[in-house]
Amino acid sequence: MTALVKFRLSDNGHCNKYKFICLTILTYLSGTLCLNMVDLLKNKFKFDEAFNDKEESDLDATLKRYFPEGIDIYWENVGGKMLDAVLLNMRAHGRIAACGLISQYNRDKPEGVHNLMHLIYKRVRMEGFVVTDYFHLYPKFLEFILPHIAEGKIVYVEDIAEGLESGPSALIGLFSGLNVGKQVVLVAQE
Repeated sequence: MTALVKFRLSDNGHCNKYKFICLTILTYLSGTLCLNMVDLLKNKFKFDEAFNDKEESDLDATLKRYFPEGIDIYWENVGGKMLDAVLLNMRAHGRIAACGLISQYNRDKPEGVHNLMHLIYKRVRMEGFVVTDYFHLYPKFLEFILPHIAEGKIVYVEDIAEGLESGPSALIGLFSGLNVGKQVVLVAQE
């Protein structure tokens, strides 16, 4: 499932110029778990909208429905058909941060991207990055994020498997979409 979510930054947010932001979240779920993930994104994480792209026959029309004014910022980690549809819906001077193309990794022949001209027409900036480029900022990140977690402003989900003997099945579950959230193996209670 790819869930595409939308949220608006307040006028006093750090990124005032950009108001319509898309994130793609890829999971390997189907059926009830997909519905639960959309519900989790909207209700627990408080995103304005979320949808399962596997249930949508026309991604361009879906994005237009959820983002009628277009997309300012897109966090790219899926690629393929989703990226193609997003390019059609980017706003002028938008930005795309690309950190992965998960839908392409296991293909014998990766899908091509057909709407790249929209990068030029709309003057969109697309830049790739890898987390190792930012390791030096990790202490600053912790200084910023830990108080938010302590205050309950950052919401997260853990899927806890108890006992060392449950480790192998928890690992297998990561690759088959059985977990929701961060997978943790609790070895002992202290």
